[in-house]
Amino acid sequence: MTPQSLLQLTSQKCTTGCPILDRLLYGGIPCDSITEIVAESGSGKTQICLQLSLHAQLPVSHGGLAASSLYLHTEFPFPFRRLHQLCLSFRSSNAHHFPVNDNPCDRIFVQSVHTADHLLEIMSKTDPFIENSKNQVPVRLIVIDSIAALFRSDFDNNPVELKRRSSLFFKISSKLKALAKRFNLAVLVTNQVVDLVGPNEGINGLRIGNLVCLHTSGRRVCPALGLAWANCVNSRLFLSRNEEVIREENEKSNGQSCDFVKKKMRKLYVVFAPHLPESSCEFEITREGLFGVER
Repeated sequence: MTPQSLLQLTSQKCTTGCPILDRLLYGGIPCDSITEIVAESGSGKTQICLQLSLHAQLPVSHGGLAASSLYLHTEFPFPFRRLHQLCLSFRSSNAHHFPVNDNPCDRIFVQSVHTADHLLEIMSKTDPFIENSKNQVPVRLIVIDSIAALFRSDFDNNPVELKRRSSLFFKISSKLKALAKRFNLAVLVTNQVVDLVGPNEGINGLRIGNLVCLHTSGRRVCPALGLAWANCVNSRLFLSRNEEVIREENEKSNGQSCDFVKKKMRKLYVVFAPHLPESSCEFEITREGLFGVER
């Protein structure tokens, strides 16, 4: 076992709010680390981010961080309605941990981000913000949802721009890692996918992590931002969404009849992590949140 994997195993974790997912992740999302969630739009990335921001507020004895969160969003508009919906469920399940008129949404600090340079500007002010938060409920979770949106259209596909883009990747990740180490934070970043065209495997023809290649909605995909960004994160999780045809037997007056129905199948995969083995788990998204399913 490497020193990094041992560190991740022993580091404090933040519960996802689901025992099945926590078991898959050996306790939840680790502190002092950058965890990335990769998926196409509508797969559940933001659901996990919102859910984690709420459950970070739980006492440490119940898997939380007893902490507030800083939520940096680049996809507009921010889903306040869904956050309040999840908050109602969270409050009803954990009412004994909070005062009667307490609102957990007040401990999620939401900030919009428009460009990569804007993100760096915000992060330069994050140290004193977190330092001051210690007097109240400390900030111990940073969410960036999503990193790919900041690099969608501001860069041309030429050597100079690609070099500038890579430089920004390392500046952003270095600052996040420094914050995570100094304040023992959990950092959760979402990323998008692009279609994988050609016979090669993985990102830019290279296999990254446990999976030979990623599939969602019947397509072969790979994480956006390429190998340079892949080297900036400590752990990568992938959410897939596919349709499965299920045979259902219905009894009719003339005997047995079979209908075929389509069911949406969602799975979470560990692509790479220093402390986790290759593994996966089916999950579903309900009004109350995102939860693992045991089959």
